[in-house]
Amino acid sequence: MNTIFVFLISFSVFTFTISENLHPIIFVPGDGGSQVEAKLNKTSVVHYICEKTSDYANIWLNIELLVPIVIDCFIDNLKLTYDNTTRTTKNSPGVDIRIPGFGSSEVVEWIDPSHASAGAYFKDIGNILVQDHGYVRNVSLRGAPYDFRKGPNELGDYFKQLKSLIEETYILNNKQSVIIIAHSMGAPLFLIFLHSQEQAWKDKYIKTFVTLAGAWGGSVKAIKVFAIGDDLGAFMLRQKILREEQITSPSLSWLLPSSLFWKENEVLVQTETKNYTVNDYEEFFKDLQYPVGWEMRKDTQNYTLNFAAPGVEVHCLYGSNLPTVERLVYKPKKQVLSKFFRLNYKKSTVLDGSPTLINGDGDGTVNLRSLEACKFWKDKQSQRVYSQKFPNAEHMLILSNPNVLSYITQLVTKIGYS
Repeated sequence: MNTIFVFLISFSVFTFTISENLHPIIFVPGDGGSQVEAKLNKTSVVHYICEKTSDYANIWLNIELLVPIVIDCFIDNLKLTYDNTTRTTKNSPGVDIRIPGFGSSEVVEWIDPSHASAGAYFKDIGNILVQDHGYVRNVSLRGAPYDFRKGPNELGDYFKQLKSLIEETYILNNKQSVIIIAHSMGAPLFLIFLHSQEQAWKDKYIKTFVTLAGAWGGSVKAIKVFAIGDDLGAFMLRQKILREEQITSPSLSWLLPSSLFWKENEVLVQTETKNYTVNDYEEFFKDLQYPVGWEMRKDTQNYTLNFAAPGVEVHCLYGSNLPTVERLVYKPKKQVLSKFFRLNYKKSTVLDGSPTLINGDGDGTVNLRSLEACKFWKDKQSQRVYSQKFPNAEHMLILSNPNVLSYITQLVTKIGYS
């Protein structure tokens, strides 16, 4: 009995020592990576099956809402309205949106609170950290969800909350500096946050910044979404149906390709009579008949032009070798001549119809040049910048890629004993 007792005491001390060495982790999600709840008090709806009133309930990502007819209710509840005077957006009339669970890892490990498989997000990373490395959810493993529809110009309160969360997590975990793991849009968003912090604060509170599929310089896919929408993988839906909601998000305009990483003569959208580059966004939105898109781009453009080094250690992980849209090509439309019924081509600059998507290298969502932009910092700061390409690691699946999970666990172990 004495031997067993001594063993248990030794095991407890060993476990406590490991816990003391843990650097806590905060997940910063990307576009679409937070749970969203809506409370309804509407006077009218777009379809008779849509609810007019409800208490707060999950709206994103609720797979049950992404079906024909019901999708109309979803779009009307989630879309934003732009105010040209305040230069900000607001929810649809009668809709109150909130982002639940700030500080909790649960709400970014699972976008769908029902834990439907399609709603898994940071789940695999979270499970490995908890099961194999002694992390404790909501103590040493936390989440920083936000309203991903908004642009960085509208997230001032979020940045304040994020700073408080980092400081609180530092205190909760024996004053160990924090590891940030950010995905996709969360990477440049956290970069903006770091740009506003003093170096002494970063040295104290941030251990390292791990980025997965960081959309550093934007993505041509954002242009594609403005033009024709995206079906979110729900193949029973047409892209243009979801476009009605998607294009109202300032975050989408922020993610347009940056002039820092695309040359001014590179054609992003091609038509028979006009080509569009990074210098032609105003014309692009005008020809799309969506001038609000240009207003939102003006609000967010300055954030795309500051790519200063973050001033913290960086581990930049990203995929490659997957077809990723790099140009939209609109072919001329055929027109029947009334007298002879001959086919001819009508020249037009109107961006309607379905363009041909020309692909290049990337992770299926973000172009390679944007994903690997973090390499720019290697000689721009004293802190180390590591980058690693994972061939065929798709933009979302990188979160469960075995090689990426191995990298993260090895990094956490190394940091814990350094």
